[in-house]
Amino acid sequence: MTFVPLQTIPSVSSLTVVGLLVLILLIVAVYQAVEIVDAYEKEALTVFGEFRGLLEPGINFIPPFVSRTYIFDMRTQTIDVPRQEAITRDNSPVTADAVVYIRVMNAKRAFLEVDDYKRAVSNLAQTTLRAVIGDMELDDTLNKRQEINTRIRKELDEPTDEWGIRVESVEVREVNPSKDVQQAMESQTSAERKRRAMILEAQGERQSAIERAEGEKRSNIIRAQGEKQSQILEAQGDSVSTVLRARSAESMGERAVIERGMEALEEIGSAESTTFVLPQELSSMLGRYGKHLTDSDIAEPTDGLESLDFDQETREMLGLDNIEGIVDKIGAPMEVEEGDLTEGTGSVKPAEEVIEEMDVELDEEPET
Repeated sequence: MTFVPLQTIPSVSSLTVVGLLVLILLIVAVYQAVEIVDAYEKEALTVFGEFRGLLEPGINFIPPFVSRTYIFDMRTQTIDVPRQEAITRDNSPVTADAVVYIRVMNAKRAFLEVDDYKRAVSNLAQTTLRAVIGDMELDDTLNKRQEINTRIRKELDEPTDEWGIRVESVEVREVNPSKDVQQAMESQTSAERKRRAMILEAQGERQSAIERAEGEKRSNIIRAQGEKQSQILEAQGDSVSTVLRARSAESMGERAVIERGMEALEEIGSAESTTFVLPQELSSMLGRYGKHLTDSDIAEPTDGLESLDFDQETREMLGLDNIEGIVDKIGAPMEVEEGDLTEGTGSVKPAEEVIEEMDVELDEEPET
């Protein structure tokens, strides 16, 4: 082992040491003198404890070693208001919490006027929330959330403006009554629902009864209309039957005239005289009914005898109202003048003269 004399170790120059210290000091000074501020921030600058101003976003140069900066976020910030217990105006205990949205509008005031603006706004919101709820009844606290939000925001505006803070919005998240009140409210809600169910059921039964009554009413109306129509049809049937019976009786009267006429013709035919006169009315009826009796080829066969309707003038002309007189005239012996007969032959008066005589005789008979 060998020892090197101390004289042989190179000594470090004091100037070199000083130079290194100065270099390190310059690096630290430059680092302290340059301050970079983000775009959404502003910084309050103090030099020797004195406020010098606000640093804007970007690169800023400040005095090193004697300066301090305080960062302020210029964006909208959210502050949770802790759950608060309060008593409403109608002495009902409730718990409520809220959220407050704020923004720093004046960083200088926020730095100089208030110690911690977030904590200050939170404490102010808590007291204001309790005061607003205590000034309202329970039903209003449960139903009028927007009114609570508006009142809290209005109460926060004035003090926060002095701090350079603007309250953008307040939202009450929950308002919960005590458990006893909740049970009472549930019972009330259940009773209300039962009441509504009973009302709806009663209304349904009432509507059903109305519908049944209306149906029975319509059924009775339809039944009455049917009975009325049946009676009308029955009456019409009786009327038609009566008319048909009358027409049948009239037809039978014509047939009686024909039968009596045929009997008279038989008597006339059995007499010695070969000349007889027939009234034109009897001839026309015999011709009309002869088609049915003999099934003549002159007229088309029909299903049966038709009943004709005669007005008063026609009945008087045919003498239907005095059938017996016509039959008696038919059965009476014919008067024939001697000058009109020749040996072995017979002659009759012209038809026109006989018809005229018959008309005169019928006209002279009194009307019945």
